[in-house]
Amino acid sequence: MNLSLAPSADEAPARKPSLLLLGTEPLRAAGEYLTHRLARCFQRPGPQGDGHPVVIFPGLASDGNAVAPLRDHCRSLGYFAVDWGRGFNTGPGKDVDGWLRELGADVRALLRREGFGPAVKPTLVGWSLGGIYARELAKTRMLPVRQVITIGTPFNGEPRHTHAGWVYELLNGQPAELDAALQRRLAQPPAVRTTSIYSRSDGVVAWQACRHPRPSRRVQDIEVEGSHLGMGWNPAVLELVAQRLALSVRQPLKPRPAGLAPRAARPPSACAAALPNGARA
Repeated sequence: MNLSLAPSADEAPARKPSLLLLGTEPLRAAGEYLTHRLARCFQRPGPQGDGHPVVIFPGLASDGNAVAPLRDHCRSLGYFAVDWGRGFNTGPGKDVDGWLRELGADVRALLRREGFGPAVKPTLVGWSLGGIYARELAKTRMLPVRQVITIGTPFNGEPRHTHAGWVYELLNGQPAELDAALQRRLAQPPAVRTTSIYSRSDGVVAWQACRHPRPSRRVQDIEVEGSHLGMGWNPAVLELVAQRLALSVRQPLKPRPAGLAPRAARPPSACAAALPNGARA
């Protein structure tokens, strides 16, 4: 795990990941999921949460099911974790600001339905394109935000630095557009604590595009080893998310909702279920 505050001077220019990395994404992600399942049996619990809300935004062409391991991880630590509630993510379309206003209103309504008042600050977590949503929502100040955590999010790059462009075009019937002004805007961090988790072995987006262009006391770029498709259950990513959530500023919150209490020690039967072919831990 490598923590940095700014790109190094000898860093290679951003470029689309190799076809080898892209082609091995599914296999590597599957291996990381198996590691995640096994690690649940033996890893020590992370720092206990304070019950504040955590809203998780999925990546392009995915939905709440894709972020379920990450959501369940946050819940097991005692946070009120939910996905964005909008189903399948097809991208924001051409009117980015109008779309963000609608998304902000939806997130406010979601938290209000769960009993959180307007002064409660959620943590926004986004995977890939979902991280762009989290960052831009925090910049609009449509709702108070505690911190932003992005996972494999290329906020400091161009469409040509990812292999996801064809997916966007397939879903929307037109290529993704990113003019110079919008590119500069996306690269600027929100005015809250912001963490970018990235991997040099990411096969979908250029890892350089997931780093901040200038150092700042409120932003951190942290490198892990892993695939892009497996970041939502990568054990190193889950550990970092737990650490970041524990750094949040404490404030009065509603009691932890029923059913989201910290989990007790996992019984042997549950560990066995996580192992293949009925093997025992």
